[in-house]
Amino acid sequence: MASPTLKSPAGRRLVLDVANSSGLDDWAPELQKTKVYERILLDLILGELKAGSRLDEQSLAARYETGLAGVRDALGRLALEGLVMRRARSGTTVAPLDLVELRQGLEARVLIEPHCAALAARNASKAEAQAMFDIFAGGEEAARICDLPALVAMDLRFHAAVARASGNLALARILIPLQHKAARFWVFSFNGASEQELIDEIEEHREVARVIAGGDVEASRRAMLRILDVQPEAQGRA
Repeated sequence: MASPTLKSPAGRRLVLDVANSSGLDDWAPELQKTKVYERILLDLILGELKAGSRLDEQSLAARYETGLAGVRDALGRLALEGLVMRRARSGTTVAPLDLVELRQGLEARVLIEPHCAALAARNASKAEAQAMFDIFAGGEEAARICDLPALVAMDLRFHAAVARASGNLALARILIPLQHKAARFWVFSFNGASEQELIDEIEEHREVARVIAGGDVEASRRAMLRILDVQPEAQGRA
């Protein structure tokens, strides 16, 4: 069955294949709760569901045209990721945008994600590396028309693909929720970015896929550090 999809403002279909990154059978991509999780996740990242707002299960079920069970399961997973907060008697709310948490999450990603890229250079098949590169097909057009949902979906899929290709499921389970939290802040920087800056960022991601495909462990680590806006030399001195 096809992966869950969402419509962008341009009318294209977006694939957000990240929910099964846990590798758990009970979150297979064809399940309804997985589809609901991915749709809520993207709306949280895009700010369609605003920080601090209360999430009513009945309203969400109507919004996403699904059952209450799928919504509850999705909210439970999002709560474990720290993207929503669930409290007895007060219900579920969207987690605030916490700058301290962002900084700490980036510190963790700087340690984990370049290592995942290096592992992917050792372990990824040619098909997996090509799939990473192909995620950004149409990226230039998305940058040109400022298609934010498409750009966010591409970014999420890419980082999840690298994490999975590392072959280390334990690291992937830690890393992907950190990426989801970081994406909520990345959206704000999008508004001030030029078309060329967005294209340059897309090309940096493609370069990671290229060096992973070439099996270059050190180049893969360094390329991922550049995506995280950390100079490899500075990270080595940390």
